[in-house]
Formats: sequence, C-alpha cells, structure tokens
Amino acid sequence: MRNFISSGINAEYGYKINGVPLRRVDQAYVIATSTKVELPAMPDSLTDSLFKRKPKPTKNEKEMFVENTTEEPKISAERIAIQKEVDALVVPAVKKVDMLQSYLRSRFTLSKGQFPHEMKF
Repeated sequence: MRNFISSGINAEYGYKINGVPLRRVDQAYVIATSTKVELPAMPDSLTDSLFKRKPKPTKNEKEMFVENTTEEPKISAERIAIQKEVDALVVPAVKKVDMLQSYLRSRFTLSKGQFPHEMKF
C-alpha cells in the first residue's frame, strides 16, 4: 500500500499485511496496478521529517581502530505509534477488497521473458 507524502515520495505501509514497516520508497521502484482501494485520510504526522535519519558521528583517526561499541539503532516510540495507527486504518480497507490481502502477502517474482510493463495487475 502506498500514499504520497509532501515531497512526492511514496510512503509504503502495511506491516500487518505483508510485514513491511513504514518507509519511504522512490517511485522508480514501484509497479503501478489497476487495483483501487479506498483509504481513509492518513495521519498528519506522516511527513518527510518522520523518515529523516540521524547523521552518523564521524570518527577521528584514533577512534577508527577502537572496537565498535555503538548500540543498534532503536525504533522510536513515536514511529511505533504511527505504524499502529496507519495499520489500524489500512487493514480494514484492504479486507474489503476480495483476495487483496493474500495478493499483497505473496512474493513478487519475474521469470525469464516476463516484463512488468507488459503485465496487467
């Protein structure tokens, strides 16, 4: 499922449907389909600033050879709350369309001789 945010980039969502967390995806990586789903209005907090990454700290020469003691990045409570809010809006809309949930959960693959621009979804 996708939605355009202010910068024109797609916001992909549907964690409860296909396990993909809320993220930005460039339009070049999206295949258009003829399937239409009536989605309610998405939260106003779904903006570009939500997807900005924090800059990595630079290391000086002495720190380069010291063992890496940085922690794994953690998902913020704000992002988890927005993910749950978006899923609560998207899941009921997807369930209204026949077989859409199983279609979105399936893995997309192409075989030799298949071209996505020639397919009808």
